[in-house]
Amino acid sequence: MLAMDIFELSKSFPKEEKYSLTDQIRRSSRSVCVNITEAYRKRQYPLHFISKLSDADMKNSETRVWLDFAIACKYLRDDEYEKLLQQDQEIGKLINYMMQHPEKFGSKKP
Repeated sequence: MLAMDIFELSKSFPKEEKYSLTDQIRRSSRSVCVNITEAYRKRQYPLHFISKLSDADMKNSETRVWLDFAIACKYLRDDEYEKLLQQDQEIGKLINYMMQHPEKFGSKKP
């Protein structure tokens, strides 16, 4: 799971990043999961379902930006970054698929 992989790898980030990069990347990656869960619980309301998925997509994009900062600051190795980036991209594809096909997840098209 991307959020847990980020959590583990971010343990090695410098202490001075605790209240900036470390907290932000952890929060955004966890928010993706939370927003997808909230969307699923509201799936009987198609517009709300899609709105929460849009929030998840936004947080997933934010996570990508924090990953870019982490690699630029050399807090991640190239192979770690590539693995996390691939997971982030796959999550983005899944979220977008869910938004395009809400009926496959117990919702209706608006």
